[in-house]
Amino acid sequence: MGWKPRQNDRMYRSVVYAGKAAFAALRLPVVVTGTEHLPVSDPLAGRSRRAVPGHGAVVAITHFGYLDFAFAELVLWNHARIQARYMISKRAADHWFVSPFVFGLGHVVTDRMAGADAYDDALAKLRAGEYVAILPEAGVSRSYTVRGLKTGPVRLAAEAGVPVIPVSVWGAHRLLTRGHGFSPRRAWRSPVRVHIGEPIRHAPGLDVGEETEKLRQELQEGIDRCIADFPVTPEPGAWWMPAHLGGGAMTDAEREAADVADRKAGRHSRG
Repeated sequence: MGWKPRQNDRMYRSVVYAGKAAFAALRLPVVVTGTEHLPVSDPLAGRSRRAVPGHGAVVAITHFGYLDFAFAELVLWNHARIQARYMISKRAADHWFVSPFVFGLGHVVTDRMAGADAYDDALAKLRAGEYVAILPEAGVSRSYTVRGLKTGPVRLAAEAGVPVIPVSVWGAHRLLTRGHGFSPRRAWRSPVRVHIGEPIRHAPGLDVGEETEKLRQELQEGIDRCIADFPVTPEPGAWWMPAHLGGGAMTDAEREAADVADRKAGRHSRG
């Protein structure tokens, strides 16, 4: 376990600026649609958004690559200086290098053996007016289609009385994903497409399973929209394209079988 500093907005800003500098150095064009679905800006506390009770939201983000969260945060920050608090696995939070950033940035640590604590922490942040970001697929989808989601985003949003904002990220997996490491040559000027869907509000007494499936469909529709106008024409069989569009990615059935094999082999906690 590394150093565990208190939540620090200055540290959050430093990380955001470092990320923006890295993306700028690679000349990454980021095309965003749906920003009209993001809430209006809240007052600032210095150079960061000030949390206002009742103004928070759950942000549900697709998970095809290891940098999807960074592009989602870039959009939130550019829109309203939003510092989203991400749900981070305990395994990642325990890493000596990652740990200071997890705690300094105010993220929520999830432990498979004590999930209620993370849920309560996330709920408290939402009620205080924070944005809590979740990658509800709970691991990279190697078919590059949105797989079944965990119910956490819907349950948290309903209990906190805040909306779920769907964020679909396409193209970031071409930079870094499972089975495909980072390549400066491939990353140079590689476009990333982000679509923000319309916020979803859940009434008391909702069917959690049904609402979670609706969220999955909304995220997939956002991905479809991103693919439709993506500025790179894929070669036939391109590894980064879904199989149903002629790409070389796993089919949904192959991905499901691979996920089952991972769980049996004890790799269920891997991204």
